[in-house]
Amino acid sequence: MNNLVSSIQENASKNISLPYSIYSSVYEQKLLNVPIAKPLFVLVLSGRKELGNDREILCRTGQFVFLSDRPSIDMRNVPLDENYRALLIDFEYQDFADIPSNCASKADYFVGDSSSDFIECLNQFIRCSAWAPQEVISSRKKELLMMLYLQGFADVGNMIGKPKVSHALYDLYIDQSFNEITTASICSLLAMSESTLRRKLSSEGTSIQEVKDKAKLSTALSLLQTTDIPINQVAEKCGYQSQSRFTDRFKKHFNITPSELRKTQMKD
Repeated sequence: MNNLVSSIQENASKNISLPYSIYSSVYEQKLLNVPIAKPLFVLVLSGRKELGNDREILCRTGQFVFLSDRPSIDMRNVPLDENYRALLIDFEYQDFADIPSNCASKADYFVGDSSSDFIECLNQFIRCSAWAPQEVISSRKKELLMMLYLQGFADVGNMIGKPKVSHALYDLYIDQSFNEITTASICSLLAMSESTLRRKLSSEGTSIQEVKDKAKLSTALSLLQTTDIPINQVAEKCGYQSQSRFTDRFKKHFNITPSELRKTQMKD
């Protein structure tokens, strides 16, 4: 684990885009309705992570939790002797192509202890992410999934279901950086009529506006957790016209304001 932490710290000193995130806090964070847009791997480097309405999912230092692309989940990030710190990696649908799955029994999550071999595989992924092209990084992510499967975590293949229109729409909003985009443009980019788009989203239990809001809030949460960008700029980057409107939406969804969340990351 020490080598992995050292590699993470080394990459943090470089001003580069990385295919993973590090979340940390000095004080406990309690977040409600955290959207999980894509299958998400979380390794707790220090502290403890609790998930679910009744904290039924517990992940201690050195353990990981793999979350499926469920709609949302409540989370508590708890510092103990050290600050809370976790490594997060999200996965694309195509990353699971070579992993056996049982579509009839899609799992919501699984928790596991990190073996030394898996930690070394993670370390290689972290180290190469500083210089490798996207094709190599994608291959490394597939290796992580295969390593988990071969180590007995058969549910890794069940962390993702069939591709959904809502996933494609979510990615579209992210790619467009939340610039104003018409429904007609969305339909053109997704190659379907508006009625088909709305019907498919309805069958998935969502809507155009809900997907857009989810993408905006997910991006805002990530920026607040991983950068020191001022809150007004976070609001602007996520397509909100005013900081106050952004704060209201963020508070309503996560039950914490952006400034309250930022305070958990700072020592008194």
